[in-house]
Amino acid sequence: MGLFLGLVCVFALYAPRCLGAPLLQVERGNVTLDLGEKLQDDVILAEKYIERFYSFQKGPPGHKKRSHPSFSSKLKDMQSFFGHDQTGSLDTETLDEMKRPRCGVPDIEEYVYNRGNRWKKNVITYNIGKYTNDLPVSTVDSLIGAALDVWANASPLRFFRSSSQQADIMVEFGSKYHGDNYPFDGPKGTLAHAFDPGEGVGGDVHFDDDELWTADSRGFSLYLVAAHEFGHSLGLKHSQNPQSLMYPTYRKRQPQNMLSSEDILNINALYGPSVTSPYYPRLNWNNLFKSWYSGYYYPRAVKDKCNPDLSFDSVTNVGTSIFFFKGRYLWIRDNKHGIKEGPINTFIPKINSSIDAAYWLGKNSTTFLFRGSSYWTVKDSRIKGLRQKISSFHFPASVSHIDAAVYIPNTGHILFFTLDHYWRYDVRRQAMDKSNPHIIAEDFPGIKTPISAALYKHGFIHFFVGAEVYKYDVKRRSVVGLKKANSWLGC
Repeated sequence: MGLFLGLVCVFALYAPRCLGAPLLQVERGNVTLDLGEKLQDDVILAEKYIERFYSFQKGPPGHKKRSHPSFSSKLKDMQSFFGHDQTGSLDTETLDEMKRPRCGVPDIEEYVYNRGNRWKKNVITYNIGKYTNDLPVSTVDSLIGAALDVWANASPLRFFRSSSQQADIMVEFGSKYHGDNYPFDGPKGTLAHAFDPGEGVGGDVHFDDDELWTADSRGFSLYLVAAHEFGHSLGLKHSQNPQSLMYPTYRKRQPQNMLSSEDILNINALYGPSVTSPYYPRLNWNNLFKSWYSGYYYPRAVKDKCNPDLSFDSVTNVGTSIFFFKGRYLWIRDNKHGIKEGPINTFIPKINSSIDAAYWLGKNSTTFLFRGSSYWTVKDSRIKGLRQKISSFHFPASVSHIDAAVYIPNTGHILFFTLDHYWRYDVRRQAMDKSNPHIIAEDFPGIKTPISAALYKHGFIHFFVGAEVYKYDVKRRSVVGLKKANSWLGC
């Protein structure tokens, strides 16, 4: 790969200052470059840059190699790649380009561990081994997931987080000599590097922890750099197109338009076009965070979850976790592992619509998801049977949809809320109470309507009404707390 740092400087300035402008002459092959007043540091930088990114092999001072291209010719290769005039000399434009923060993968050579330019599968695992202190762990998790999703959205590839050290793509932060043969160079130089698909370190991505990694406009965007590096992990090379995500130097870009048409064509050439119905392995809801609960993450959603006006379409507990549905999006909160998120069909394949109401029956670990006048039953993340009509619960024909639902384990009742009324369903008898319907304002004083969602927890019913959540004490029949809905997502 020809990436070797720690070079020894072979340049010397002999002209004293009083004699005027010194002339620095450097021999490369059979070419002598007159570099004028170029600073010695710039010359060292240029030689390291050309050696690292354009496979220049230098010999001892004065030694002429016939078998290798000259420094000047390699410099022209670099100038040609970036669209500059091919002068073969270190002009200001060329030096400025060399000083830009960039990816550590060479521009004209493959950065490979094992030869081969693609994974021979479409389901790829990843693991984050070492974290940076610049960002919270949960933020790093979200941004890495979002960067992978950039490529998942444009291809048939699907990425699942693994706890195994043998995951296909290992992600780590390190500085200087960090365990491979390609040490980092400190702040604002090489930001990160990645290896082509393959066994061992193949596919792995390393970030220079001497950089300032951020989720905003300060420092370097982890989301942007990670998306670029994962392109290499999937087998893509650097692009000469400045609009391409695979352009080697760091350039800020809009997060919603990360890929150029060239990027999409190149990833499709390796793996085929995007598919509308991706494959998901069988998932186990009783083991959410160890198998399928990796998800894909979206920077816009990460930001919008703390919008003070956020409301949920439905909320339900599933085991020890809580599911929050909004449109076609889902947040899952677990006290041990924090919050994960993504499109609903990432977690529950075949659900491609919003959810009006939801509840979970712990006895048989079944979740009921309501949409309009029908509902699904879901177990182990898989839909059981066909979509059914809500009339099977013995609702009158006048009830066309459910606003919210909640299961009260102490009584064995499910409460269904619609507009100003609610119905009480006995799970054991599988029948509606004869006294139905009931008026919400009379039985739950202080609760506004319509109710968006409801959740039973530790003896309280939490009523989600728009952007607010009312904590209702069932025994005292009164509201004992009021919070913003987004507070349930840690905001």
